[in-house]
Amino acid sequence: MDEARASAGAGLQGDKYANPLSPRQLLIASSLTYRDLRLQAALLRENLLIDFPTQELSSGSLLQIGRTLVLWITFQCEPCKLLERRQPGLVKALGGRRGVLARVLRSGTVRVGDPVSLRASAIPAMSDAWQDRVVQVLQHVPQGQVIDYSLLADLAGVAKSYCRAFPRALARHCPELAQRAQSGKVVSPEQRWGGVELFDKRAYLADLPDLWPDA
Repeated sequence: MDEARASAGAGLQGDKYANPLSPRQLLIASSLTYRDLRLQAALLRENLLIDFPTQELSSGSLLQIGRTLVLWITFQCEPCKLLERRQPGLVKALGGRRGVLARVLRSGTVRVGDPVSLRASAIPAMSDAWQDRVVQVLQHVPQGQVIDYSLLADLAGVAKSYCRAFPRALARHCPELAQRAQSGKVVSPEQRWGGVELFDKRAYLADLPDLWPDA
């Protein structure tokens, strides 16, 4: 594909995995990783391929591609078992070079050959460790409200299969916050937290008016 359209707060248009409540709307991989490891094209299942070492992209920074598209870097992407099935030994060879995940901050169209520029921002970093991200999400749940496990998985950027591990993980890592997350079957509509405001970072972009989100 020579070009693709990305929408602020949503992700790539036409992507069946696009989720407005996820910190992993796009996976950005580096052409340097493909070159160094001599990988088959698209093996890392990235949405975007750039000529830059993605392990050097820090969480909270902004990546502008072309004239308008701005991405907010969220956290490094962990290699998954699917990659290992595709090419045995790949997970170990990759180390921390699978790629970096991002949300679309400002809409735009990305085209092959577009220039890429990196800018710092005051957006707080998200942890690469999923347990820490779960804690970060729970810290935003308002007093008296509850988040269900399924939405917690989305907001923390983990697969739904992690829901089974949440009760034990929460009791171990953040017992004081554990009661803010429950099974969706027991969360009433009045208590349910929707989580939309978690990704509203306009307060951290006041000194970057030209990069303010458009949605």
